[in-house]
Amino acid sequence: MVDENVFLLHSLLMGVFITFVYDLLRIFRRVVSQGWLLVSLEDLAFWVYCGGEVFLLMYHESNGTLRWFAVLGALAGMLFYRKLVSPLFVKYASLLLTRLLGVLRKALSWLWKPFGLAGRRTGSAVHRAGGRIRRRMRKMGRAVKLRLTFFLKVFKMNLKT
Repeated sequence: MVDENVFLLHSLLMGVFITFVYDLLRIFRRVVSQGWLLVSLEDLAFWVYCGGEVFLLMYHESNGTLRWFAVLGALAGMLFYRKLVSPLFVKYASLLLTRLLGVLRKALSWLWKPFGLAGRRTGSAVHRAGGRIRRRMRKMGRAVKLRLTFFLKVFKMNLKT
């Protein structure tokens, strides 16, 4: 009975931990804007990590057998953290990080200003070069896509014959 109570406590803590790690991801996403592909890859990595952590908990605590009270305990830990801690933590941590990054950005802009590398607002040479690089990368991406489409069509035609 004592072992099951300890296992339930560990599953509650696992639920809190999983939700805390996801909140760290949410804070990062609020501070740094990302595309859908990177967000999807982050989510995939997060869920693979969580699956491994839950598997290790089940393996060490109950010899790999699934106990439903542990699943319910993890859900209870997630709900507990999500309702009491998560909203305030995400809001104020992302606000603090955003402000710190704004101060850092201003300091770096002030530092690079004598060298003519102040950034986008001044229309500097670095910004113009970045635009040229982005245009070249887009052009190369379109060319690669066309080639891959061509090879896929040829491959499909060869399969039919």
